[in-house]
Amino acid sequence: MKIVTTVEGVREQVKAWRKEGKTVGLVPTMGYLHEGHKSLIDRAVKENDEVVVSVFVNPMQFGPTEDLDSYPRDLAADAKLCEAAGASIIFHPEPEEMYKDGFCSFVDMSGLTNALCGLSRPVHFRGVCTVVTKLFNIVTPDRAYFGEKDAQQLAVVKRMVRDLNMPLEIVGCPIIREADGLAKSSRNTYLPPEARQQALVLSKSIFLGKKMVEDGERDPEKVKQAMREVINTAPLADIDYVEIVDVNTMKSVDVIKGEILCAIAVKMGSYARLIDNFMMTV
Repeated sequence: MKIVTTVEGVREQVKAWRKEGKTVGLVPTMGYLHEGHKSLIDRAVKENDEVVVSVFVNPMQFGPTEDLDSYPRDLAADAKLCEAAGASIIFHPEPEEMYKDGFCSFVDMSGLTNALCGLSRPVHFRGVCTVVTKLFNIVTPDRAYFGEKDAQQLAVVKRMVRDLNMPLEIVGCPIIREADGLAKSSRNTYLPPEARQQALVLSKSIFLGKKMVEDGERDPEKVKQAMREVINTAPLADIDYVEIVDVNTMKSVDVIKGEILCAIAVKMGSYARLIDNFMMTV
């Protein structure tokens, strides 16, 4: 495995692979990789001849008060994980490589980005769509792999690929959790012990909501209220949203039926904003 820092370097390698008739998978990440990322790489390695893992903390998807500067980074550890998982290349560009001086072209979306994380992070999805489009153009993968923990992001990328006729498959992979249930996230490292323990209210509320739906509850307000009550037992927890939406439109539902996404975002004091979700077909 090698680390490539330039767009041209990645393109040259992919071109060589294509001459050999090989398929290429892409796993876009912001680094500080954990078992959740590894599950994406594992699947990509299984389904493709060669795999590119991008490690790029994308400044465009961070708001002015968000954690761009403090976002955790550890390229050496990322490289070990990628090599062990069987990745072929890490693409690790500097921001100046991705966004040349005078950069002024963006990929944006309406509708799917107007709810959930799009409300509290208004610049986020323009940054995601732009950088993901650039990565698709640079790597030209046959498949790209995204985690279902970022369910809105997954839906946005799938819609973008469909709407813009991008020639690749988007593969969603299940949420990976810690032994105690907390969804794995690079931002979990921000949490001191007390906050880390209190953060378990996220997964507890998700498990409760899912069980209520499985047991036949179809009133979204009853499910959301029960979930809020669980989250509010943690003194540090400040709810951003608890929502049940249609998977395909991200619009709130009056009755739980069809393909639904139940998604939550919670700020744990000043330490971290965490997300979790479950998806079901009812």
